[in-house]
Amino acid sequence: MLEKPLARKDGKPERAVLVGLITRDQPRDLLAEYLDELEFLARTAHAETVQTFTQSLDHPDVRTFVGKGKFQEITEYIEEHDIDLLIFDDELSPSQLRNLGEALPETKVLDRANLILDIFAQRARTAHAKTQVELAQYQYLLPRLTNMWTHLQKQKGGIGMKGPGEKEIETDRRIIRDRISALKKDLAAIDRQMATQRGNRGALVRVALVGYTNAGKSSLLNALCDRGQGRSVEARNSLFATLDPTTRRLCLPRSGSAPRELLITDTVGFLRKLPHQLVASFHATLEEALHADLLVVLVDGSSPEATEQLRAVDDVLQTLDADRLPRLTVLNKLDRVEDRATLAPLWNIDPHAIAVSVQEGEGLPDLFAAIQNHLAAVENRVELLLPHTAGALHAEIRAKATVLSEFYTEDGCLMEIQASPAVLGRLMANGAVPVQRPDPPA
Repeated sequence: MLEKPLARKDGKPERAVLVGLITRDQPRDLLAEYLDELEFLARTAHAETVQTFTQSLDHPDVRTFVGKGKFQEITEYIEEHDIDLLIFDDELSPSQLRNLGEALPETKVLDRANLILDIFAQRARTAHAKTQVELAQYQYLLPRLTNMWTHLQKQKGGIGMKGPGEKEIETDRRIIRDRISALKKDLAAIDRQMATQRGNRGALVRVALVGYTNAGKSSLLNALCDRGQGRSVEARNSLFATLDPTTRRLCLPRSGSAPRELLITDTVGFLRKLPHQLVASFHATLEEALHADLLVVLVDGSSPEATEQLRAVDDVLQTLDADRLPRLTVLNKLDRVEDRATLAPLWNIDPHAIAVSVQEGEGLPDLFAAIQNHLAAVENRVELLLPHTAGALHAEIRAKATVLSEFYTEDGCLMEIQASPAVLGRLMANGAVPVQRPDPPA
C-alpha cells in the first residue's frame, strides 16, 4: 500500500506504464475507455503516464496477467525508459503480484484497486473518511500480505519483495485482523453518530446529489446554494475530491407560498471497477442517498463514456437498493458539448433528463423547476390540525411543506398541506395531528 503521493526523489511525477487486456467481456473500445480513466486516476495520484500496453487474451495469464511475450516487451520498455510504476487496469491476484514484483524488483507494481485506495488515502480529511479508507486498505492488504509486506511497523522490502517467514506473517495477519475489527467498531460508532445527525435535521425534504466521479456534483451544490446559504464545497477537475457527504440548506421559491426549505447533500463519486472493499467501507457515506426524498443523478454529458458512466451509477444504486427512489437525471457540462445531438443516447435512457452547464449557469432555472416538480410528484395531500399554541410547528410547516389552505376553528388551525411521506412523518412526530374525514354516504 502506498503511504505517500507518487513522486520521484527529484520531485517530478513518477513515470508510469499502464497495462490492460482485450477480452470477450471487455472489447477494445471498452478497454480504451477504462485505460483513459486509469490514466486520469494515475494523474490524480501525481503520476505521469508515458506508455500504454494492451493485449488480446481470453483471460489474464495466471502468472503475469499478460502473456510471456508481451511481458518481455513491457520489461524491456521499463528498463530502457526509467519507469517507476507499472499499473494494471484490473485487480492482480497475490501470486501475480509476487511474480511481477520478483521480475521487476526496482519498479512499483500496482493494480487499479491499489491506485484508487491510494487516491482515497490522499483525499481523506475527516476522521470518518480516514477510518473508511484505512479499513479498505487493510482488507485489500490481508490476502496479499506474504507478497507485499514484511511487517506493519517496518517495511523491509516493499511491494513485490520476498516475504518474511511464516511465523512473522501469521503475527502480522493477527495484527491486521485485530486492526480491521477495531476499525469496524470505530466506523460503526461514527455511523451511529451520522444517523443521529440525520435525525436531528428535522422535517426537511432531502435531496441527494449522486453520480460518476468528476461529473460536477460539488460545483452543482455550490451553484444551487449560491445565495449565501453555507460554505462552498471544494470543486476541482480531479477524481474523488469529495469523500465525506456535505449537506447544505437550500431555499427554493414557490408561487403563492413561502420558499421551500430543503437539505441537499453532495456524496462521494462513483467509478467503474470500484474496489469492493471501498464500496463496503463507504456504505454509510453512500447511505445518505437512501434517506433522500429525491436523487439528482449527475452525468458529464460531454464525456464520450457518459452512457457507460450512467449505467455504472445505476449499478451502484441498485447495490444500495436506492434505485427505487424518485430520481432526476441532469446532463452537466453542456458548455463542452459541441453537438447536442450527441446527447441523444442519454435522452433515450431518460427522456426527461435536464441539460445544464453548471459552469455557465445555463439550464439552472429549468433544474430548479424540475426539482420542484419532482418533489411535488412524491408528496401527499393531508389535513392537519394544529393547536392554537403550536406556533413553532405552524412556521415549520410553512417552511417545509406546501400549504394549500388553512382556517382557524375552536380546536385550532386546520391546514391542508402537500408534503413528502418523510416530511409528513417528521411533522406528525413533532405534534401535528392528521384529520380523518368520514367517508361520504353511499
